[in-house]
Amino acid sequence: MRLSGRTVLITGGATGIGLGLAEAFVKGGSTVIICGRRAQRLEEAKAKLPALHTRVCDVADADQRRDLIRWVTSEFPDFDVLVNNAGIQREVDLWAEGDWEARRQEITINLDAPIHLSTLAIPHLLQRPQAAIINVSSGLGFTPMARMPIYCATKAALHSFTMSLRRQLRGTSVEVIEVIPPMVDTELDQGARERRGQTYRGVSVEEFIAGILPGLERGDAEVAYGTAERGRQASRAEIDEIFERMNAGPVR
Repeated sequence: MRLSGRTVLITGGATGIGLGLAEAFVKGGSTVIICGRRAQRLEEAKAKLPALHTRVCDVADADQRRDLIRWVTSEFPDFDVLVNNAGIQREVDLWAEGDWEARRQEITINLDAPIHLSTLAIPHLLQRPQAAIINVSSGLGFTPMARMPIYCATKAALHSFTMSLRRQLRGTSVEVIEVIPPMVDTELDQGARERRGQTYRGVSVEEFIAGILPGLERGDAEVAYGTAERGRQASRAEIDEIFERMNAGPVR
């Protein structure tokens, strides 16, 4: 897909992978809109990349999702790329009763939101000569980390949804691409890493974005990097072996 001359909406675009993608599209000459829950983070992103357009939006809220797509299609009629990137990751002890609302929020942001936003955007995107939906899943959707069961399950479901979406939009002007990160050094699970005393923080955002840009430009249906690429191509036996190795230590 072309990175230049596009009009791109990126959810969760103020930090991490979302901001890295925003920077790549801006450098490519595209118009980029980012949204997020925190106005301060959006302001910080715009200070770094003044060309950005920003919108406060909590994608956990269905009404705000509807308002977001209405606003984007009205203010940016050339809108032709949706990047479903927003996500949260939590360690969850399934033995404990826990706070169901917090657990449901993880499902809502990671899965409900990209499905809903995609269906809201499709009627507009079908009118564009070239368009794309990019869903950011995770290598953990292929080989899960047991201490983050909800996150991993939502990313596996997003992978499945993306395959079905791609098939339903086959033959239209809308490409459907899945971006599959490995562990990337972002604030997504920074607190959990610190609690575990984990020293490895993952690849840098810059390395990850540089690693996936060629696949995006080629229009690959699935674009992974590093360990996520190995997991994406693994056989069932290899997946089982990777799963055992990843989850060898204490889970709870």
